[in-house]
Amino acid sequence: MIILDDVLINEDIFTEKFCCDVTACLGTCCVEGDSGAPLNYTEVPKLEKHFNAAKEYLSPDNIAAVENQGFAVKDYDNELVTPLLNRAECAYSYKENGITLCAYERAYLDGKIPWRKPISCHLYPIRLTKVGIYTGIKLHRWNVCRSAFILGRKKSLPAYKFLEEPIVRRFGQEFYERLCEVAEAYLKAQKGK
Repeated sequence: MIILDDVLINEDIFTEKFCCDVTACLGTCCVEGDSGAPLNYTEVPKLEKHFNAAKEYLSPDNIAAVENQGFAVKDYDNELVTPLLNRAECAYSYKENGITLCAYERAYLDGKIPWRKPISCHLYPIRLTKVGIYTGIKLHRWNVCRSAFILGRKKSLPAYKFLEEPIVRRFGQEFYERLCEVAEAYLKAQKGK
């Protein structure tokens, strides 16, 4: 583990290769799992504020799931997460050409809202955890992302480089630049062993 400011970093984000391959996985990360996507309390008002724009992409069942459950729910660990439809897919997801996608992200990409989607979704497969006074960064490995790890290896693209945009969004540009320096030093030291 490496400490950078108040962030505890698992080195696997430097060594593991990753490149999302949504045409292979079909957005399964938005459908499978034991609860919704993690949320922080600052995101709930954004989900509510931009819901009308997101609704344009959602099915009536998805809209009803949000209206019945609320914009966020507590999971079995008492953590704040997105609501689910039929205890499976994220209520904020929709299908396009057989691929499950985020309605908020589509509204953002279409220029209808200024907020992209929950940071946990944008950062995935990086997961943030609280470790004492630190924010922990670790890579989540899940069989639904198998194709992304394979594609990442083919492209020789480390996870932290693939996830530059969401890392900058969450921690800032200066942090990301320093993270790259730490990664380079770490990888160079590993080659010297």
